[in-house]
Amino acid sequence: MAISKVWISLLLALAVVLSPPAARAEEAAEEGIETASGAEAVLTLDADSFDEAVAKHPFMVVEFYAPWCGHCKKIAPEYEKAAQELSKHDPPIVLAKVDANDDKNRPLATKYEIQGFPTLKIFRNQGKNIQEYKGPREAEGIIEYLKKQVGPASKEIKSPEDATSLIDDKKIYIVGIFTELSGTEFTNFMEVAEKLRSDYDFGHTLDANHLPRGDAVVKKPLVRLFKPFDELVVDSKDFDVAALEKFIDASSTPKVVTFDKNPDNHPYLLKFFESSAAKAMLFLNFSTGSFESFKSVYYGAAEEFKDKEIKFLIGDIEASQAAFQYFGLKEDQVPLILIQDGNSKKFLKSQVEPDQIVSWLKEYFDGKLPPFRKSEPIPEVNNEPVKVLVADNVHDVVFKSGKNVLVEFYAPWCGHCKKLAPILEEAAKALQNDEDVVIAKMVISLCGTINFGYIIHQVGLLISYPRCMIYITILVPCA
Repeated sequence: MAISKVWISLLLALAVVLSPPAARAEEAAEEGIETASGAEAVLTLDADSFDEAVAKHPFMVVEFYAPWCGHCKKIAPEYEKAAQELSKHDPPIVLAKVDANDDKNRPLATKYEIQGFPTLKIFRNQGKNIQEYKGPREAEGIIEYLKKQVGPASKEIKSPEDATSLIDDKKIYIVGIFTELSGTEFTNFMEVAEKLRSDYDFGHTLDANHLPRGDAVVKKPLVRLFKPFDELVVDSKDFDVAALEKFIDASSTPKVVTFDKNPDNHPYLLKFFESSAAKAMLFLNFSTGSFESFKSVYYGAAEEFKDKEIKFLIGDIEASQAAFQYFGLKEDQVPLILIQDGNSKKFLKSQVEPDQIVSWLKEYFDGKLPPFRKSEPIPEVNNEPVKVLVADNVHDVVFKSGKNVLVEFYAPWCGHCKKLAPILEEAAKALQNDEDVVIAKMVISLCGTINFGYIIHQVGLLISYPRCMIYITILVPCA
């Protein structure tokens, strides 16, 4: 299961910093940007005008923002500068914005799965193809990135000089090598290039001799992926669209992703946490003498299990504090290895030794490991009218009690939850002599720092706050 984009940002230490509410027009004025008088180059859209604008423009970038968001305020002047410059492009490149915090526009935010601010999306072909904007956030970078995005999805490489200008040792580059620029293989390659162009750079050629690495003798079409890690170049001859996408995804991250403070690793971390594949994560102190021993064994394990549907990460505890918060881990458990499978079940081994890693992974693949569940301690005394639930006692209180149980899932900081508390207390006191009824409460922190062993079945997604929701408990374990 992929981790939400909000938490991916937190894991990369890019958490959204909230600012006090302020009108967007006032912020723009402070930055010296002309506002909604019609002089803004950025097109302002809402629920009424959105679909018409998407249908009108074959290529349009939309920023979904909230007026109180600090990062939105920071990008606003850069986005406007870029819009002014890109309006001169032939054809013009349209930049737009939607206030996703406005009640009127929230259905748009839901439709396009906006999970954090600002989120920028690229709408191509009148909205038939929608992609995440993954470029820079300053004006010059936005301009350069979007000019490339409106060009061809794949550039033809006609000479070694062309290849040198496109392929270097710092980024991933994908080249289709063909005998002719037509046919099923070429069509499928271009389809994938168009679909994944926001994530990767693509090229195509009729002569493998133009390319800097790899076999120069190519008799049948193939796809060659250049990368700055592991084996540096890998080939695939499978031009099925799904197989080609899988090949690119599997080949475009290191066999072991490093979670440290090096910004060069952030793109690979982003892909790692976005992936729906199972994830193995080894956390330890990179500055200790045992690091090299752990690293050698772990890289060997990644090679041994490379055919399994699992990705590997090694993380320095100094850089991984947000990950520890997300997964509910503690530093005294280090060195530790954690697996999150495709269903979000988690498996943990604390104080792991290098010679235990491979055997523990084998136990996981053999289905012999019990899942790890985060929980607050079970209360020693639980005799108040509203009973306290934690992950480790919810099964006994809810499933084994044989009683009707009403549970409030709440966050301690939630204003609505605080208002509900005395009402819930009053109801619990009124019903405390009914032996068939239990009223309880359970802290559920968004995206799961505590008591994250259960999902509320009716919600489908985890509770978002500030919002208090009460359900007669129909719970399913998710460990």
